[in-house]
Amino acid sequence: MKLICKIAQNEIRNLFYSPVAWFLGIAFWVLCALTFTDSLVQMVNIQEVSLQNNPAFEGFLWASLTNIILIKGSLFSVVISNLYFFLPLLTMGLISRELNNGTIKLLYSSPVKPIHIVLGKYLAIVFYCVCLLGILSIFLVISLFTIMHVDGGIVLSALLALFLLICTYAAIGIFMSCLSTYQIVSGVATFLLIFALSAVGQLWQEYDFVRELTYFLSIGGRTERMLKGLITTSDIIYFLSIITMFVSFTYFKVKGATTSRPWAKALSQYAIVVVIVLTVGYISSRPACIAYWDVTRNDVNTIHPKVQDILHKFDKGSPLKVTLYVNLLDNSIGRGGTPDQRKSYEMNLWEGYVRFKPDIQFDYVYYYDVMPGDSSLYKQYPNKSLKQIAEIVGKIIRVNPDRFISPAEIRKRIDLTAENKRVVMHLEYKDKETFLRTYDDGMFWPDQMNTAAAFKRLLQEDLPKVLFTSGNLERSIYKTGEREYNYLSRDIGNRQALINMGFDSDTIDLDHQDIPKGIAALVVADPKTSLSTLKQDKIRKYVNNGGPAMFVGEPGKQDLLNPLLNDLGVQFSPGTLVEVTKNETPDMVRPMITKEGFSLSDQYRIERDRLRIGKPVAQGSIAMPGMVAVSVTGKTDFKPLQILTTDPQRKAYNTIDKLIVDSVPPVFTPSRGDTQKASYTAMLGLSRKKGDSEQRILVAGDGDFLSKLRQGAGMFSVAMFSWLDNNRLPVYVVPPEPIDIFFTISNTTAQTIRAVSLYLMPALLLLTGVVILIRRKRK
Repeated sequence: MKLICKIAQNEIRNLFYSPVAWFLGIAFWVLCALTFTDSLVQMVNIQEVSLQNNPAFEGFLWASLTNIILIKGSLFSVVISNLYFFLPLLTMGLISRELNNGTIKLLYSSPVKPIHIVLGKYLAIVFYCVCLLGILSIFLVISLFTIMHVDGGIVLSALLALFLLICTYAAIGIFMSCLSTYQIVSGVATFLLIFALSAVGQLWQEYDFVRELTYFLSIGGRTERMLKGLITTSDIIYFLSIITMFVSFTYFKVKGATTSRPWAKALSQYAIVVVIVLTVGYISSRPACIAYWDVTRNDVNTIHPKVQDILHKFDKGSPLKVTLYVNLLDNSIGRGGTPDQRKSYEMNLWEGYVRFKPDIQFDYVYYYDVMPGDSSLYKQYPNKSLKQIAEIVGKIIRVNPDRFISPAEIRKRIDLTAENKRVVMHLEYKDKETFLRTYDDGMFWPDQMNTAAAFKRLLQEDLPKVLFTSGNLERSIYKTGEREYNYLSRDIGNRQALINMGFDSDTIDLDHQDIPKGIAALVVADPKTSLSTLKQDKIRKYVNNGGPAMFVGEPGKQDLLNPLLNDLGVQFSPGTLVEVTKNETPDMVRPMITKEGFSLSDQYRIERDRLRIGKPVAQGSIAMPGMVAVSVTGKTDFKPLQILTTDPQRKAYNTIDKLIVDSVPPVFTPSRGDTQKASYTAMLGLSRKKGDSEQRILVAGDGDFLSKLRQGAGMFSVAMFSWLDNNRLPVYVVPPEPIDIFFTISNTTAQTIRAVSLYLMPALLLLTGVVILIRRKRK
């Protein structure tokens, strides 16, 4: 050990007096200073301007400043992406210089063994790399005094990632240094090998045999998880394995120069190390063998505890099988379904779930097919068969069409017509199965809420079911028109549809069917003809027995539902609400979500806190074209909750006259029956204790806000049905709010830090280096 330390000490002295080492150190400082201070000055300036324009500015509520200033696209990311420029220049002369000068013979003739030479020189370069980390740490210390509540866990994890990457590059560099007597050749070879290891993970990913091998060997992206604050044993073992492999190669090369061995025996040493490293890497990357440590403040890299609880309900001895079906002729294939994207699909989408259920099995089925009656491809490629079209499309997107089975074969396996033959996952557990879908939005893949809903379908016998009445021209959940409710309830392409949140939905004709017990809600949505006495009696009986329900009305049709609502102590007021605004038609009313509205569900309760709902400017609104007011008429044993109310600043009023929306704006005229209040109720919630449970009812004065044209009201509609079902579903996954959202310095201080870091400190380092090197040369 003393000999190793002595060699390391001597090499450190050489580095200390090396102009290249000083030049690289100063360049590293400038890189860190430029990246860090640019982000700091920009964000501090935004904060200062925001405070000037809005004294109530509370910080960057939408993001973590630790990530913005130090991690994502900033300090650590830039340093890691440019690190391969520094290490080859540092390591290229470690051993090649000894070979070129002939001093290696002195080392061989001394009592120093090859292992001492290799480890001593390697430790020396690692020490230099630690000095580089010390430079980086100065900026981390600055961030502690400039950002309020810095997330220390993610910073330490990023430091670990950078240290391991530097040590890996150093191991590669020292090996390449012993292969040539020319330093420049060693430096170029180091650069090329690092580039090859960074790119190998993108090569031959379509081949099952080499995918795992190239993924393990790839150094590119290995630091991404640690930069996010997630430390895994597989990543740690990878870096240690690669370091061990190249240091061993260096030892074999140095030792081989002093001994004479047959080439086969010498080659077998390298082969044995490679086999051991690949074996260790393969075993350590198995899901059951990986340990995880999420060091972030709010465990942002870990799936939500509610989803974890669902995964724990799966039997350990019963695997969950996930089959990805990919249609070559579907437009969504390019977003992540091709064979070469398998590893990305497994790591980015499923790794968080595999962490808690390691026996998830993955299968893949690639096929080509079109929906029945769809002739668009035949028109686009005239006189071509479907197989020929598949071959053409395969060439366009650069996949092998021979891997995709024919329509006849896929139809024998499974019928995907209901899934529109697009990229979809088929989940199987024991004797149950369900689909987990992809979506045509920015995310494409399902989120934790969609995945948890699919898991619930595999684990629960009965899921909440919402029944929509039919027979009186109500809004339909099966029609896809812009006024209908298919998008809200059964549209598989809408991630927020009830079907993708864990709810089932269907229609019921009360003239011929009875309302079953245990449903999530009965919805009477904008009937256009009078409900029969039988239907009204069934609805009254259902409500009196404590069933949850929702009643949706429209202007001019109040009398169709008021007989039922009067029993609840509420009614739809006569007339139509009017809001005269600059850009909208007068029938477009935009009621605000109240505090009670934001409390419909866990997600909206947290959203309310985020928006600081005491401030009118922060309150969200729902577009309701053509609305009637909901009013309480008398005594009722229900507790009324104001869910949506009109904004007093928009000065809504109620008119009895027919509202004309495509002419000059209407004028409030009391003599013609127009009335005005400070605020009108657009949606009213009713709740009461009924036996051991709580009965909940919603009454809304507009049916269009849930239509396809209005995107089904987005997550607000999910919150509504969740509240009606006592919030059993969906499984809400709300990311925790960051607290490192405010800077503690002014723009002037940030500019001072930039000037000192970018100009004064590099000048001092340069002056120090010049003085040391000149004094060394004189000696």
